[in-house]
Amino acid sequence: MEVAAVFLPLAGYLIVALFGRTIGDKGSMAITTIGVSLAMVLSIIIFFNQIGAEPYTVTLFTWISSGTFEVAWALKIDMLTAVMLATVNIVSAMVHIYSVGYMHHDKAKPKFFAYLSLFTFFMLMLVSADNLVQLYFGWEGVGLASYLLIGFWHERQSASGAAVKAFLVNRVGDFGFALGIFAVFVLFGSVQYDAIFAGAGALADARFEFLGMEFHALTVACLLLFMGAMGKSAQLGLHTWLPDAMEGPTPVSALIHAATMVTAGVFMVVRLSPLFEYAPIALGFVCVIGAATAFVAATIGLTQFDIKRVIAYSTMSQLGYMFFAAGVSAYNAAMFHLMTHAFFKALLFLGAGSVIHALSDEQDMRKMGGIWRMIPYTYAMMWIGSLALAGIGIPGLFGFAGHYSKDLILESAYGAHSFVGDLAFWLGIAAAIMTAFYSWRLLFLTFHGTPRADDRVMAHVHESPWIMLGPLVVLALGAIFAGALGYGAFGGYSMETFWGDSIAEAAFVATEAAHHVPFWVKVLPVIMGLSGIALAYLFYIQMPHLPARTVAAAGPVNRLFFNKWYFDEIYDAVFVRPAMVIGRGLWKGGDGAIIDGLGPDGLAATTRRAARRVAALQTGYVYHYAFVMLIGVVVFVSWYLYAVSG
Repeated sequence: MEVAAVFLPLAGYLIVALFGRTIGDKGSMAITTIGVSLAMVLSIIIFFNQIGAEPYTVTLFTWISSGTFEVAWALKIDMLTAVMLATVNIVSAMVHIYSVGYMHHDKAKPKFFAYLSLFTFFMLMLVSADNLVQLYFGWEGVGLASYLLIGFWHERQSASGAAVKAFLVNRVGDFGFALGIFAVFVLFGSVQYDAIFAGAGALADARFEFLGMEFHALTVACLLLFMGAMGKSAQLGLHTWLPDAMEGPTPVSALIHAATMVTAGVFMVVRLSPLFEYAPIALGFVCVIGAATAFVAATIGLTQFDIKRVIAYSTMSQLGYMFFAAGVSAYNAAMFHLMTHAFFKALLFLGAGSVIHALSDEQDMRKMGGIWRMIPYTYAMMWIGSLALAGIGIPGLFGFAGHYSKDLILESAYGAHSFVGDLAFWLGIAAAIMTAFYSWRLLFLTFHGTPRADDRVMAHVHESPWIMLGPLVVLALGAIFAGALGYGAFGGYSMETFWGDSIAEAAFVATEAAHHVPFWVKVLPVIMGLSGIALAYLFYIQMPHLPARTVAAAGPVNRLFFNKWYFDEIYDAVFVRPAMVIGRGLWKGGDGAIIDGLGPDGLAATTRRAARRVAALQTGYVYHYAFVMLIGVVVFVSWYLYAVSG
């Protein structure tokens, strides 16, 4: 069952990749969708079977055997894996079904669905890995698949550029991740999780020597590993690829930003939590980067007008919450938010896709408005997703999914009673009010007010078919109930039984502290969420002239946020342009002038010139040849006489 849950998407990919032309569009869509749907059912069964059960490993075969280094291809099944298998396969199945309707007019449906299934397989391989090398295989696999999917409409220059950008930025993080794996192997002599965790305590004080300086070994290893997470999960500094990834089809955005690629970094940190617990400096760094990411991404989301980019920056911000939860050792809270976020973020992206579908591919919210009566089901789904994202609920009674998971993270940060915990708490609170504001800004600009689209577009506004709306209903149920149903197991009274040994025990201490914070800490996130909604209503419904006045008054601050804190411009000036100058110099001056000029091209040119001069001697006149012969005889006789006399 475990093998089928992981490998069914791969089987669907292989069948369509090899026989897509034979089985056609409908056959390709059916095979991949059925494969992932069956994997979803099996994953849900594995999830419930694993509650309270002992972890186990399914060894498939020996993958690498070289001297003392041996790596098996194995599936590690514990509660952490079970949560990820269920989350990834549920979201992927909904995306596959939704894509049947969304990609209806596309000419390359078999290729698209094959890529979706391949993406899903690599993510499943990543989360079920028994060792770091297998994890790295899945890690690089989702990077490859994301490149293929982001650039799926490769005829668009923007899509091709976005795919290359995502690939290159992730290579930066993955270089650090690979070094981190090397460091772990040097320290432990193994890349297998159980061996690493068993030996972590004994190496708590181990040190590396580099360039005459000593460093705490586990801190270095964990920082390098986290560098990989920063790239894959779009944390501040290596986040610039994430908004550009919106150039891919909307189902791709949902799959990348909900439960797959961007959550890989969070999963990796939680999986290696027994290692990170012995590197408190690295954990503090994780917390600070996560908190800064949550805040910065929220400020950018306030000013964007592309409906998908607003949701993309929301993803980046919510990933920041997950990381600063891990940074205060609340690993279970991070995973809880990862799970709930998968439902409501996939719902929001697919809902945005339904809006774009209704408005003839329009994505600029300034050209929308006044359509909520025309697409009421999509409107309702977007409300549910936004309520879950904003964390709206009544503490102690009921709330949407984000209410339980995000509030648990904030309470854990406050309960840590540390500098980084307090910093994360207050930046998280600031991000909470901004999240609610830009979520309802999106709703009001998209669905309310006077229609701003062309009359031609408005004449064709229509609700999406049920093949697209059905998955939204499933995801909406998760956005409503996943938090309430999962709270006790993920971070409440039964969390130790639920998680077992799959995460570090420090998580239970951190979460227990969260349950004893002051009452104002528990209600403040809800107050911030409601305040953000009220502020958005004032700005975009009651007093629609306020946004323009605020932009004019904010001036430089608004430009800073709208231009994404100028990260792209800074990187372009510091890295891209100098690299292009160096590359052009090496190309023209090095390769062209020196290597080619003195090498193959130089020799060829010299030979051609010599051949032309020799050819010029072949005039065809007898007296020319006689003259040359005479000169030759004179030279030969002169040389002979000189030699004899000497």
